[in-house]
Amino acid sequence: MDLLLREYLPIIIFLIIAIGLGLVLILAAVVLAVRRPDPEKVSAYECGFNAFDDARMKFDVRFYLVAILFIIFDLEVAFLFPWAVAFGEISMTAFWSMIVFLAVLTVGFAYEWKKGALEWE
Repeated sequence: MDLLLREYLPIIIFLIIAIGLGLVLILAAVVLAVRRPDPEKVSAYECGFNAFDDARMKFDVRFYLVAILFIIFDLEVAFLFPWAVAFGEISMTAFWSMIVFLAVLTVGFAYEWKKGALEWE
């Protein structure tokens, strides 16, 4: 048990330092912040001019499609890096599993492309 605790000691120290630093920075911002708001600073700012429409307006569905595509391909890269690093030691099952994964993502990408999700008018 003592060996187990000794192995986790650097992680515990890191967490204590990270939480302590976060609290110190938040408290420093609260204590040292300038509290003299002027009307220009607290006014609504949107691209250099006042807002002209409701903030709850509907967005085009293409915004969401692009966001979903970004998440899909971001996850692809996140799964691809560890696989590429361990490529020399992986089995054929791991290799073909990743090929199937990439094929599914490629089919999804082709579908989105065919549906026109990447076209912006």
